[in-house]
Amino acid sequence: MELERELIVITRAEEGAAVLGAAPSDLTRIVSDAGGAMRRLFTAPPEAPPEALGAAAGALPAEVTFYRVDAPDERLEDLARRLQQLPTVEAAYVKPPASPAVLAEVELPRSEPGINDMAPRPEEPAATPDYTGRQGYLNAAPEGIDARFAWTRPGGSGAGVRIIDIEGAWRFTHEDLVQNQGGMVAGAASGDIDWRNHGTAVIGEFGGDRNTFGITGICPEANVRAISIFGGLGSAGAIRQAADLLGPGDVILIELHRAGPRHNFAARLDQAGYVAIEWWPDDYQAIRYAVNKGVIVVEAAGNGQENLDDTIYDTNPPAPFGPFPSWWRNPYRRAPLDSGAIVVGAGAPPPGTHGRNHGPDRSRLGFSNYGALVDAQGWGREVTTTGYGDLQGGTNEDLWYTDTFSGTSSASPIVVGAIAGVQGVLRAAGRIPMSPARAREVLRATGSPQQDAPGRPATQRIGNRPNMRQMIDYLLPTRTWIGVQFTGVVPANQTGRWFTHSWPAHWHVIWTVVPTSVTPGGPQIRWRVQVERASDQHITYWIEITNLTNVPVNIEARYAVLGW
Repeated sequence: MELERELIVITRAEEGAAVLGAAPSDLTRIVSDAGGAMRRLFTAPPEAPPEALGAAAGALPAEVTFYRVDAPDERLEDLARRLQQLPTVEAAYVKPPASPAVLAEVELPRSEPGINDMAPRPEEPAATPDYTGRQGYLNAAPEGIDARFAWTRPGGSGAGVRIIDIEGAWRFTHEDLVQNQGGMVAGAASGDIDWRNHGTAVIGEFGGDRNTFGITGICPEANVRAISIFGGLGSAGAIRQAADLLGPGDVILIELHRAGPRHNFAARLDQAGYVAIEWWPDDYQAIRYAVNKGVIVVEAAGNGQENLDDTIYDTNPPAPFGPFPSWWRNPYRRAPLDSGAIVVGAGAPPPGTHGRNHGPDRSRLGFSNYGALVDAQGWGREVTTTGYGDLQGGTNEDLWYTDTFSGTSSASPIVVGAIAGVQGVLRAAGRIPMSPARAREVLRATGSPQQDAPGRPATQRIGNRPNMRQMIDYLLPTRTWIGVQFTGVVPANQTGRWFTHSWPAHWHVIWTVVPTSVTPGGPQIRWRVQVERASDQHITYWIEITNLTNVPVNIEARYAVLGW
């Protein structure tokens, strides 16, 4: 399988200017002498220090630039150590390769079957039958996510929503991936069949065509594209490019995990200790950029059997895998750093699905990472979709289907499909789409609850399985009310300013300010409202009130919530 380690360099603003210009620098000279080249990924804008950190802990840098160093793999670790010595370098670290979930049964130190190690059947198919009856995840809750109900609602097939999948390769010529497919739009696809099967299976789950044969995706009317991490982009570069191609309410799916600190970042055939990629600073910042644009990011939790609440993830790693910059904190804590992504774990399908039993329905599968970070779960076994060929095979990959796609890799596309279908319903109803924070909130507030399994209690959190019917009911009701937020006094011929914070960003709020002092003869006040998007989740309103008279005026600020 094609895998690439990445050397990431983070520079302060002054060094970034030198690297981008024509002036030589120690940084570029060191890289060039090692036979490498610098590839600028992005510049992170200034951010206020998270409140939990406080000024003493240090704010995020005023501005930092992220680079990927393309150099021979055997030189990456030495390069990282040399670059760390430069005063203008915030950090330089080697990231383990990002990989899909592909585990062979014989390599697993447990009794579970392998993950995505299927081989195509040798028989040549005559005609592709209808496999939608085998897609139990489309069915009503709690078995599935009730996608079939969502299809009965205007927009419920994802119309108007754009999705970009980030991984390594795809088979966009597949017979069931013809409609609404935009293909690969950046990066260079790996020629490795494991990557290609994996990407094809992922796209099929939410983007499979609606026709009379094969499978049907959860949101087949959504526009689906892909970006490969290969070709020099790496994971953070791919996320950043995807964000720039999408808008508020659209969706990025990150179908990757990588070796974490549990086994000293070593690539392993059993992928034990592999974790969600937002732990690395460049991936975190790229995801945060997308979320700040209003793009929903769905991220696989990883198949490393890890408790992501473990304190091992609080530790800044040693060279050459670190250290990370001084502003880094463990994002799995979501305080003080929260990427804003929706993180997905793998749950068991209903017992008896395809004649197999993986434990109680919606219980955590043994390979799935878990923890407070994880927002929702999808089927982690027995997913019927495009690719691999163990359900329908032959020599033509365009006709391949599988009955056993697995992992947090099969779980995450189910959550993406649920989000995109519900976004389509909201758009069709003339409502604003879910923001990233709103989508996370809705997934946690609705759905079919996680169940216990022997040795894997529900306290090992992977969250609820989405229920699209519940999500739609939760989001569509319109509630209205009015009230007085504050009162005050504005001195004669003066201007006062008030602010009111922590209003949910998805509420429609109208502000009116009225005088309560009676002074007939002409206008008494004027006001204007300024708005701060304090976070993805909250809005602060700044209300400036001017007294137009030569006597003090009492005022009250009234709000009207028109809907949410």
